[in-house]
Amino acid sequence: MDEALLRSLTPSVLALLVRRGADFAAAEDAVQDALVEAVRGWPADPPRDPKGWLVTVAWRKFLDQSRADTARRRREDRAGEEPAPGPTPAADDTLRLYFLCAHPSLTPSSAVALTLRAVGGLTTRQIARAYLVPEATMAQRISRAKRTVSGVRFDRPGDVATVLRVLYLVFNEGYSGDVDLAAEAIRLTRQLAAGIDHPEVAGLLALMLLHHARRAGRTAPDGSLVPLAEQDRGRWDTRLIAEGVAILQAALARDRLGEFQAQAAIAALHADAPTAEETDWVQIVEWYDELLRLTGNPVVRLNRAVAVGEADGPRAGLAALAELDGSLPRHTAVAAYLHERDGDLETAARLYAEAAHHAANLAERDHLTRQAARLNARRRH
Repeated sequence: MDEALLRSLTPSVLALLVRRGADFAAAEDAVQDALVEAVRGWPADPPRDPKGWLVTVAWRKFLDQSRADTARRRREDRAGEEPAPGPTPAADDTLRLYFLCAHPSLTPSSAVALTLRAVGGLTTRQIARAYLVPEATMAQRISRAKRTVSGVRFDRPGDVATVLRVLYLVFNEGYSGDVDLAAEAIRLTRQLAAGIDHPEVAGLLALMLLHHARRAGRTAPDGSLVPLAEQDRGRWDTRLIAEGVAILQAALARDRLGEFQAQAAIAALHADAPTAEETDWVQIVEWYDELLRLTGNPVVRLNRAVAVGEADGPRAGLAALAELDGSLPRHTAVAAYLHERDGDLETAARLYAEAAHHAANLAERDHLTRQAARLNARRRH
């Protein structure tokens, strides 16, 4: 069974059913039923036209479901619309599914789950494992999301920014369970880029590729985090870096700068530096200034303070940090780093320990705890 083929066909089959008038929730259920039959039957008897087979079976499943509803007579009239055997139309409405799954009435978590199910072709069990929640919980989340978008009609263009935000959320989940969500987000973003000509779509794809290229260097063999400056750059994927830079350059040439392009430009400068000491921090600060102009995001200001500390010295970085809310995530960790750079090991060790107490995950907590222990050991000697 070619699972990758099934997953790649899922969104287009679902979109075809919706375009023919099927309610989204019912169509999605019908497609899932068809996929189950494919898993059971294809290994022994693979179809010549996999997509056509799925469309035919899913449409029949939808009709079977429809006949059980109160509007039996009206829905049975659709039986005559059953697609004839043979090749299916080449039209791909997958793009519509992206916008539907990123509908503004959905919460971010629901939008992500629905995107992975409807566009990504993942099962509820796979999504639940990836997000480390019970399968029943994820099933309820997806069911609520499907009910929310049922009946929605595409009478105007969707919000590209919302779709990109959902895909970015998927990417940032990284890897857990048996689904690599970072790789899945890249696959889906490539699919979106093939269907829509938009510089921010290209910017997000470039950003994902550049971050993903450094993945192998981010952790030590024992699973501990390795800071960017200490990573073995020989483990970075130069092919992905080259692709990401090329995509970014083409997007920037269109002179329609957006936040994902600016983030990708920062990532490209890190990837381009042969060593941490050769990083062009001055230019990185300039890109953070552009990113701030676009977003005004306080987390961007926090990251900019780190860049300022590298470009102009730790005192300048601490001055920039002093202007920010101390409750920001990672604020204490950044303060610890800048104080260490400034030579104040006692303050840095205390702040690293405090940051570890508020860390978002175990790996980050362990890393910050080790930093505090390292500085305390230096102070004693």
